[in-house]
Amino acid sequence: MRCEEYGYGLGGLDGILVLKYASASHLDFGESRQDLLHQLYWSPDGVLAAWHRDDASFVGSHEAYWVHRAVTHEVRAGDRQTVYRVCLREVPPALAGLRAGAVRIDAAVSELIREIAAPGVEIPRAVAARARIMTGLGPPADPGHGPEKSRVPEKSHGPEKKSTGYAVTVARTLSRDPADPRTLADWADRLHVSAKTLQRDFVREFGMPYSRWRALLRLRASRVLLANHQVAEVARRVGYATPSAFITAFTREYGCTPGRYAALAPDQPAR
Repeated sequence: MRCEEYGYGLGGLDGILVLKYASASHLDFGESRQDLLHQLYWSPDGVLAAWHRDDASFVGSHEAYWVHRAVTHEVRAGDRQTVYRVCLREVPPALAGLRAGAVRIDAAVSELIREIAAPGVEIPRAVAARARIMTGLGPPADPGHGPEKSRVPEKSHGPEKKSTGYAVTVARTLSRDPADPRTLADWADRLHVSAKTLQRDFVREFGMPYSRWRALLRLRASRVLLANHQVAEVARRVGYATPSAFITAFTREYGCTPGRYAALAPDQPAR
C-alpha cells in the first residue's frame, strides 16, 4: 500500500490534512478511532464498505463516509482502488450531529480533494479549497427516482440484549463480500455453534433472521454498484445466481427494476 500525506494550516481550526492511499490489493483500515480529528473517506474509483457500531454502509464515488471524532469505525476498499482520507478539526455545517454515515459530496468538492492531494499546492489555495469542501458536503439525499434505502438496522443496546458476537462476526465478513455464498448452517459450523443459536443472535442483533439481513445487505450494495456496472454484473457481484433472481428481489424491495433505477440516477448514463 502507498500513502501520500498533504497537510495545510494544521495549527489552526481551518487546517486540513489529506491522506491519499493506493494499493494493488484490498485496502482495509481496520477498526480505528481518532480522538482529535473528524474524518471523511472518499474513493473516486470504487465502492467503500464501512461499519459504525453494527451498521454497515456502502458508498460510491458520488458519496463519502463521514466519521465524527472519537467514533470507532471500520472502512474497507477493493483491489486497485484509490481512497482519500480528509481530516478536519471542524464539522461541516450540514453534518452537525452526524456520528458516522454516508454523506453527499458534490463534483466540485471531489475535484478539490484531488487537487490538494498533490505536491506543490500553496497553503492559501488549499485553505480556500477546504472552505469550499466544508460547504459541499451534505446528508445523503436519496435520488428522486427511487424509494428510501432499505436499512440494515443497528442492534438494540438495551441491557437485556447481550450478544454472543456471532452474528456481528458473520455480518462484518459479509459486508466485505456480499456475494459470499455460505448459508446459516455453514457459518454456524465455522463458528462451532448451532444454526439455532446463530439465528437467534441475528434476531437479537439486527431484528431479523440471517436470510433477510443478507438480502438487504446485498441490495444496498447493489444500489451503489448500479452507478457504474450493468445489471448482470451487479447481480454476480452481490451474490445472485441469475440476473432474473436479482431483478425480482430488487423490484420487490424498491418498487422498480434495477435497470430503471440506474437509468434514472442523476449524472449516470441510462442502461
